[in-house]
Order: sequence, then structure tokens, then C-alpha cells
Amino acid sequence: MEEVRPQAALALVDVLAEIRSAAERLAPHVRRTPVQRAPELDPPDGEVWLKLECFQRTGSFKLRGATNKILTLPEGTPAVVTASSGNHGMAVASGASRLGIPARVYVPEGAAPTKCAAMRGLGAEVVTFGTDFVDAEAEAQRDAVRTGAAYISAYNDPIVMAGQGTVGVDLEAQIPDLDAVFVAVGGGGLIGGIGSWLRRERDVAMVAVSPANSAVLHRSLEAGKILHFESFPTLSDGTSGGLEDGSITFPVCQEVVGRSITVTEDEIAAAMRHVIGTHHMLIEGSAGAAVAGWMKLRDAFAGKRVAIVLCGANVGIETLRGVLEDQG
Repeated sequence: MEEVRPQAALALVDVLAEIRSAAERLAPHVRRTPVQRAPELDPPDGEVWLKLECFQRTGSFKLRGATNKILTLPEGTPAVVTASSGNHGMAVASGASRLGIPARVYVPEGAAPTKCAAMRGLGAEVVTFGTDFVDAEAEAQRDAVRTGAAYISAYNDPIVMAGQGTVGVDLEAQIPDLDAVFVAVGGGGLIGGIGSWLRRERDVAMVAVSPANSAVLHRSLEAGKILHFESFPTLSDGTSGGLEDGSITFPVCQEVVGRSITVTEDEIAAAMRHVIGTHHMLIEGSAGAAVAGWMKLRDAFAGKRVAIVLCGANVGIETLRGVLEDQG
């Protein structure tokens, strides 16, 4: 897919206001993660920076959106419930624990055992349901209706997306005059939030990268509507799964995403090995997907200043061993 053209312009004023509020609200609760140059990845006459959300508390950018949502819940909220393949669940568990609110997280079959264990370690009850993220998501929503708990979407919520958008606030301050940002995508909240903020005054190219094994957002953008189809196992488990019908992130992504591509499992693994071996930082598959996308398109960004969001570090030991031992 070369380019995504939105069918209609989307007013981003409300999104921007929410991101501004989120930046103030989250300042005491999340890290302003550093950026780091990656000269070995530079395009001709350009430069590449890595945004290290892999250093965020709970090991993922997801802490921003989940915490922003939890901080806005009404006083007396009895519990929170969510669905997650891991990182969002950990973020919700962490935020709920800090406020003394019980948390329940629904995960699909095949969710990474290390991430499930981490969620339990942060105090959440973990419930396995269904074979796909969409199944777990639907059951979590039914749970919220039955019990009166507050449902916290991983992406389909303007308050959550605004929290993720604070990555864009960081980037604007840390790397002036950015030309492009590469982001791994699942539900679209991260790239939607970042793009909404950065593109308000400057034509920043937002590049969405999906694993070929779970390219729901990619194919939906191609089709101009949300599609539903089976996802297959991927190293980029943090972006795996489908989108809800009517997701608020989809029209935002139609507006801000300039290019959407897919990467293979071998490309993700190679990118993970590169970052781990060259920068001596642990990253998970979704961060590797963003780097792999950059490696495919680098020559098209000559003379540009580019950021790649390393969105998380939560990779299981067995998965990591397989990645490091597999040299293609």
C-alpha cells in the first residue's frame, strides 16, 4: 500500500485539547522517556532517532493511555475491567493498583505467559477468553455491564488515545523539525494520538507498520472501512488482533496516516536483533516491527529527520531466545 487518502477531513481540535490535558495530568505518573540517535540506521543525508518507550514504567507506552483514563474515572468506581494481549493489561493493573481499585483483564488464548504473569504480579485478575483479541474484548465489555466495573479500552477511547498522544508531545520537544515517525500499529491509538499532535502545525509523515500475520488496521485502511478477519501468531503480539466496529481511532488514522506497510516475522526478528545487538536495549516484537518498517523504506527518506517509536520491551525469555538464535 503506497498511500492512504482519507475520505473526509476529520476535525482534530478535541483530540488536541485532550492531549494537552493528558500531558499535564500524566506528568507526575509516567516517565518522559529519552530519545537516542541511531546513526547506523540513517538514510542518506538524514538522521534517525529512537523514542525509548521501552524504558517506560511497565515496559510500554500503554501506561500513558491507561493511567490517563484511570485518573479521570468517577470517585467510587468499584473496579476496572479491560481486554489486552499484555501491555495494556499491565498498564491498567499498575494504574488501578496505585489507586486501590481492583482490576480484571481478559486475554485471548495464546497470550504471552510472561505478560499474563506480570499482570497478576501487579495485582490484576487475569481471565482467558476466546481465540482472538476481539473475543476477549467483547467479553470484557459484557463483564463491565454485568458488574458495574469501568471498562477501559486498549484503544477505542479518546481519553486513552490522548494519553498515548503524549508521546507526540515528548517528540516535539525532544526532536525539533521531525519529518517522519514510524509506529507499529494494532488498534491505532498510538499513531493516531502522535499524528494528531505532530501534524497540527507541520506535515509530518506518519508511517504505520503492521505485522503481516495480523494486518487488520493496514487492510482496513486500504479498504476504507474496518474489516474483520483472522490474525495469526506474530512476534508483534502487542499489535495483534482486530478492531471494534465504529472504533474512534479508525477515522483518526485515516486522517493522519500517510503510509501503511506490513513486515514479515523474519524482518521483525532481524530488527529486534539489530537493536539488541547494536544499542544493547531489550525490545519486544512490536518495537521490532517499527524498526523493520523503517529498514524497508529507509531509502525513500533521504535527507529527512525520522523518529522510530520503540513502543515496548516486554518480550518473554523463550521468545527472545528464539529470536537471538534464529539468524535467518
